[in-house]
Amino acid sequence: MRFSHIYIGLGWLAIGLGVVGIFLPLLPTMPFMLLAAWLFAKGSPRLHDWICNHPRFGGPIRDWNNHGVISRRAKCMAMLAFFVVIAVSLIFVESRWVVMVQVLVAVPVSLFILSRPSEPRLVKVTNPTAGNR
Repeated sequence: MRFSHIYIGLGWLAIGLGVVGIFLPLLPTMPFMLLAAWLFAKGSPRLHDWICNHPRFGGPIRDWNNHGVISRRAKCMAMLAFFVVIAVSLIFVESRWVVMVQVLVAVPVSLFILSRPSEPRLVKVTNPTAGNR
């Protein structure tokens, strides 16, 4: 078995987990899609192109790969999901250690998400021929 088959298999597993994450608030979708894109880049250029040009996931994947950007909307949705899951857990889960684990995961992940830029940074381009006049 070639390594490319392993990368492709793991890429499809990551996509599967990402799809499950659409319906489960604490399982993130985009990190799995980013992982799938990386795995597909190692195993199949065709699948890598497919996921990078996907109508739903392609834009955020390209934004992350090219600029390290997480959109403002994605940040808001992530923070809302953390808040809702923790609030629901406070109401329905008797075991407070479960809530504490959720908070201990949510805080550093939130800090990382919020520390990423929301838009690509503009690069100031200087005209090298301007000084020759």
